[in-house]
Amino acid sequence: MKFSLSLLSSLFLSVAAQAQAPLVVPKPVVAALEQVQPEAIKAHIAYLADDRLLGRKAGTPGYQMAVDYVTGQLKTLGVQPAGEGGTFIQKVRLRRAFLKPGATFAAREWQGTTFALTPGQDYVLYPSPELAATRVTDAPLAFAGYGISAPELGYDDYAGLDVKGKVVMIVRGAPRTFASTVASASQDLAGLLKAAINHGAVGLIVASAHAGALPDLKNGTYSVLGADGKIAVSRTFAPGSKQQLYGAVNAATLQRFLQTAELDTARVFASIRSGKPASKGLRTTITATMQSTYQDIESYNVVGMFVGSDAKLRNEYVVHSAHLDHLGVTAPVQGDSINNGAHDNASGVACVLEIAKIYSQLKEKPKRTMLFAFMTGEELGLLGSSAFAAYPTVPKSEIVADINMDMPTLIAPLLSVVALGAPHSTLLKPVQRACAYLNIALENDPEPEQNRFIRSDQYSFVTAGIPALHLKYGNKTADGKNNLSEEVQKWRAVTYHKPQDDINGRFDFEAGKKYVQLCFLVGYQVAQEVARPQWNRGDFFGQRYGKR
Repeated sequence: MKFSLSLLSSLFLSVAAQAQAPLVVPKPVVAALEQVQPEAIKAHIAYLADDRLLGRKAGTPGYQMAVDYVTGQLKTLGVQPAGEGGTFIQKVRLRRAFLKPGATFAAREWQGTTFALTPGQDYVLYPSPELAATRVTDAPLAFAGYGISAPELGYDDYAGLDVKGKVVMIVRGAPRTFASTVASASQDLAGLLKAAINHGAVGLIVASAHAGALPDLKNGTYSVLGADGKIAVSRTFAPGSKQQLYGAVNAATLQRFLQTAELDTARVFASIRSGKPASKGLRTTITATMQSTYQDIESYNVVGMFVGSDAKLRNEYVVHSAHLDHLGVTAPVQGDSINNGAHDNASGVACVLEIAKIYSQLKEKPKRTMLFAFMTGEELGLLGSSAFAAYPTVPKSEIVADINMDMPTLIAPLLSVVALGAPHSTLLKPVQRACAYLNIALENDPEPEQNRFIRSDQYSFVTAGIPALHLKYGNKTADGKNNLSEEVQKWRAVTYHKPQDDINGRFDFEAGKKYVQLCFLVGYQVAQEVARPQWNRGDFFGQRYGKR
């Protein structure tokens, strides 16, 4: 009999949960948990998603209103500042880069034939956030499959492929043999770019595997500047490098480039999907020139703490995080242009604030120090959390875990959850105990194709070597149909990243209360355990990022 990976994972979660000793919660903590009020969650969301904040785009006055609100709430609760210089804030310098008119891009076969390519249709070039002028001249083009370099998984698209001084072209994806979270992580653009540059490439082109529009870059791209004025965090530029090119091409252009080396697109895709690299140098060279201009913006993370009660463990930190920013004002949808971001992510911010309120009611704080971190720039590419994880306001080596709250999707009773990232570390145990205590089922991700594990701030902590998780809704429903993911997909189609995501939309604030209690109990257990959370033996993320 053959078991699917999904079934085996389900059995693992079930058996492991049964083996856990039941969670014993001290009476003062039980009393504080019972004080969580759905109305308080609603009130936080109502303020943060108000039109006055104009969608809380990072670096705008509306976002600053959100910063001031959260800071005021933390002060009221008696939370101590944990930002820079004795404040609640950590400055995050964002760089918005634009491509100047006049950029050129040409591809030529070795025989001398030049491809006829239309900008915006066949290709787009991204501005360089650090180098004001860049150029590649007759750089050979090499195809590197998915662009994944993971020898620990027995897969490397760069094995036997020389890309020094070349432009690398890849497609997004991962072999079917990869577990879903590993497949998601393998498609992280920052990691793919780093792999190309580390192998000696001068640039990266990401090709579309299917027909569709290329990215519209008229609003620029965003990165994080370090204190030295150099790029510290970026999805389109490898910090510390002299990378000259980052671009994208459509599926038709990909096929034309592959044909220069007599590669059949269908056969190539079939090969790499099955886990067999199909990398090859192409009979094509790339010439490109471009200039970039910049707009530098200041934004802020908000960070507070309750100091732990144990003389030794108080020097270690458990983080509850949520991103504070949203999309701002965009083109109108049904007459509304303000993206209020009530679910995404005023709801997560409200939940972290309510978790802080629970701790404020405990005379005896947990052993470890609790950090409450509200991140900027998540919608711009996890920029605020990446900046915090790389340059935290507390000793990085002493951050033991992150429990992230991003759009928990409070639209129905919370009967089950998915703990994205938890199965990779010992964080799974406190999740199992907390779920059992609150009678919440623990399930596998119903939508692994959404790549949610790498799309929110917990992933910034993972890549910094810190065990982290993100608790999302499961599939269980009160009517027994257990199809909540289908309902969420319908809801998301008309609400997600649209002005319709406001306080007047669909909410279940009782589910919010239960979500707050669940996330609190997970963090509380981590804070009380003498042993730090650890990556599981042989785990991909622990092996790749865990040494710090």
